Amino acid sequence: MTTSSNIGSPVKVSVETFYVEEQSQPELEKFVFAYSVTIKNHSLCSAKLLSRYWLITDANGKEIEVQGEGVVGENPVIAPGESYKYTSGAILDTPVGTMQGHYTLRNEFGTEFKAPINVFRLACPNILH
Repeated sequence: MTTSSNIGSPVKVSVETFYVEEQSQPELEKFVFAYSVTIKNHSLCSAKLLSRYWLITDANGKEIEVQGEGVVGENPVIAPGESYKYTSGAILDTPVGTMQGHYTLRNEFGTEFKAPINVFRLACPNILH
């Protein structure tokens, strides 16, 4: 599944998700998902990714907030017209859930702004019709 954000920010975020069956243990209510994020800079100046915020919600309504510096240990600087891609993961107690959030970036003039990440679904294959 691929989702993209493009509301009010010069930086657009798209996400593709994958169920990681070999690391999951459904009998222990452990469902592992990977997600690949592409961050594309549509502005005319470079932008440095400073931090991330995620709201992860499982099918039981349990919410987990994750925030921190950078992504996967990096604070990439994305040049105009360029993209940055990374893959990370999440573990849920249910076979279905959602994620959403934003990145905080700073352009080369020192202005900070947020790039929204629209809600996207994490789901085991064939769980939803």
